Amino acid sequence: MKIAILSRDGSLYSCKRLREAAQSRGHEIDIIDPLSCYMNINPAAPSVHYQGRQLDKYHAVIPRIGSAITFYGTAVLRQFEMLGSFPLNESVAITRARDKLRSMQILAREGIGLPTTGFANAPDDTSDLIALVGGAPLVVKLVEGTQGIGVVLAETRQAAESVIDAFRGLNAHILVQEYIREAEGRDIRCLVVGKRVVGAIERQAKPGDFRSNLHRGGTANKVQITAEEKAIAIKAACTLGLDVAGVDILRSNRGPLVMEVNASPGLEGIESTTGLDIAGMMLDYIEHRAKPGFRLKSGG
Repeated sequence: MKIAILSRDGSLYSCKRLREAAQSRGHEIDIIDPLSCYMNINPAAPSVHYQGRQLDKYHAVIPRIGSAITFYGTAVLRQFEMLGSFPLNESVAITRARDKLRSMQILAREGIGLPTTGFANAPDDTSDLIALVGGAPLVVKLVEGTQGIGVVLAETRQAAESVIDAFRGLNAHILVQEYIREAEGRDIRCLVVGKRVVGAIERQAKPGDFRSNLHRGGTANKVQITAEEKAIAIKAACTLGLDVAGVDILRSNRGPLVMEVNASPGLEGIESTTGLDIAGMMLDYIEHRAKPGFRLKSGG
């Protein structure tokens, strides 16, 4: 099988592991920088070009598209989909998950537990917005933020108003969210492949921080998840249309709450903590799904 990984940096742990897993199974695999691709959008003969040559057809494409290049990266992935490549996460699902507001609205529509979240445009609504989520302390998030960047805990109402005003001064779109105090800076990262949770870890924020992201100095440990947590992780990934997802869950007094669904979850933290071959499981899924003549049912 001929497989492409769409990534700007093939030296990253996740890319190296996916390449190793593919090669160990006898597949031909290329790492392609999506920003170096250009496309012929032609109904009769669509094509993708890279570094001066037209690319051959790939049976499958693994998108490892950073949030900073979501627009162009998903456009390139969409072109591969037009050519009949199986995408390990469809372009439309990635754009759906990357928009925090849109994804939370979709999850809420399906009855999936979430922290109470508010969104507003006008500065005059700030006071009501803070009250809507139960007052301070509360969390202010950039809609476009990732890996804990653009996430601020406001301990008091005055601090919340200052943070919201500062973000609005930058013309940024923000979400205001209740702070789940009982989580104590911990969350559960569930790795979903297909319709299975193939691994889970508990992440703990570093002292003095509430963000549990490993990129921000958090630590990870093995964890046993409940049947309810497993079910909510699978439902969240399926609701957004993702084949592979990192579903972040908070353990609250009212049950598991989905904090975020990541369309391009890193593999290093969960593989090193659990010892599981997550990359191999992703390749198993591709081998099962990327059949000859594959075509997406929807146009993306």
